Amino acid sequence: MPHSPSSTTQPLPEAAIIVLFGATGDLAGRMVLPAIVEVHERGLMPRAWRIIGCAADELDDEGFRRHVDEAVARRDGGLPDDWDRIRGNARYCAGTFGADSPGTLPRVLEEAREELRRETGAEPVVIHFLAVPPVAFAPITRGLGAHHLADGARVIFEKPYGTSLESFEKLDALVKEVLAEEQVFRIDHFLGKEGVQTIYVLRFANQLFGSEWNRSSIEQVQIDVPEDLDVANRAKFYEATGAALDMLVTHLFQVASQVAMEPPMDLRDPNSVLQAREAVLKSFHPLDPAEDVVLGQFDGYREIPGVPDDSTQDTFVAARLWIDTERWRGVPFLLRTGKRMATKQQRITLVLRPPFGPLAHELKVPNTVEIDFAGEGEVALGITVKTPGPDLTYSSGRARLNLDDVPGGEGLSPYASLINDALVGDRSLFTTAEGLRAAFTAFAPLQGPDRPAPLPYAPGSWGPEESRRLAAPHRWMLGE
Repeated sequence: MPHSPSSTTQPLPEAAIIVLFGATGDLAGRMVLPAIVEVHERGLMPRAWRIIGCAADELDDEGFRRHVDEAVARRDGGLPDDWDRIRGNARYCAGTFGADSPGTLPRVLEEAREELRRETGAEPVVIHFLAVPPVAFAPITRGLGAHHLADGARVIFEKPYGTSLESFEKLDALVKEVLAEEQVFRIDHFLGKEGVQTIYVLRFANQLFGSEWNRSSIEQVQIDVPEDLDVANRAKFYEATGAALDMLVTHLFQVASQVAMEPPMDLRDPNSVLQAREAVLKSFHPLDPAEDVVLGQFDGYREIPGVPDDSTQDTFVAARLWIDTERWRGVPFLLRTGKRMATKQQRITLVLRPPFGPLAHELKVPNTVEIDFAGEGEVALGITVKTPGPDLTYSSGRARLNLDDVPGGEGLSPYASLINDALVGDRSLFTTAEGLRAAFTAFAPLQGPDRPAPLPYAPGSWGPEESRRLAAPHRWMLGE
């Protein structure tokens, strides 16, 4: 069964071709190629399909197939049982692709089309997947237009789709010269996570939660993505990007929009979901760098080869986001992420207001609704119960439901989920131009002259002490 709530109404095409730019790169090897095979294993690929790898490496078809062998073998589960048969679906085009250098792609793509037409009698859907650095988005897009390879195709762009409001507008204007908005699939893989998608059903199918999903019952929303990873192997990228640009304006803003959006008119209609998410993104207040943002840099970052001795890049960000809607006005959304922190987790926590009645002032720990969106995901409730014994005293505990234990289903990885949605033309879990414009507008003050200086923090900690003030009168629910 297709993955996202809306894709159940979309037919799977008879045939498809995925053109993978950056096919020999790290992202393709770690994420995209294993995800394509996962979609095939789950019976969600069309009955006939091809993958065409495009990269600068001088390989032939068999050389690329060996590369795919190695990438797929590294995933959990290794090579699928029918691998000897399906590896023959791979083709390869070597060299640089652009408006002035089409290479062999037009010919190889047309040959694949003809093969699939003969096999199925149907016109294959073509998906161009740009698993390349953002600097390559523009030349490849121009090339698709110049060589008429965009006609009727769907194009998946990796993040970041722009690095500022200005660069976003420039890139999107170019993309719109070649593609209609309906052809553009901008990936933010956090939206493909099982736990993030669970927000839909938890909220809209359960009166217990749906009726309380507002400022009357919720005092804070915390979206926390600490990471214990170093950046030594990607120092050049990180020095040019930082935590706020890499994670806040992209992943965390998008997850916040999933939590905060108004109920769509129809969850099975992708446009209805997109419009609901766009509307709440447009209600994000621009960040106040002085009052609502704390940046950090872990001790030792400047000693990494390739990082300047006087670097002011942030490896940590905590932000207090305000959303100007009737549902959320006055409720802070607390967003936190960073490198070299105490642990690696991904959690949404709704901090509930104290209850009315005789116990309103007795509780020292707030009730919570927690959604863990790492891996298969988990839903947990932080609740207060009577402490067993003769006295009327109270204890806090957590009731958990691991989504992997839910009978009747098996989750897809985020990339597999999004590839499946692109195959059926469902854009509900992809970002839109209007949504990204709103996100970069809210983020813009943090890229201006008022950007605060990063504060030092010890590796293995929870970031700078200053970030605690953002959560007052409560604490960060994760780790403190």
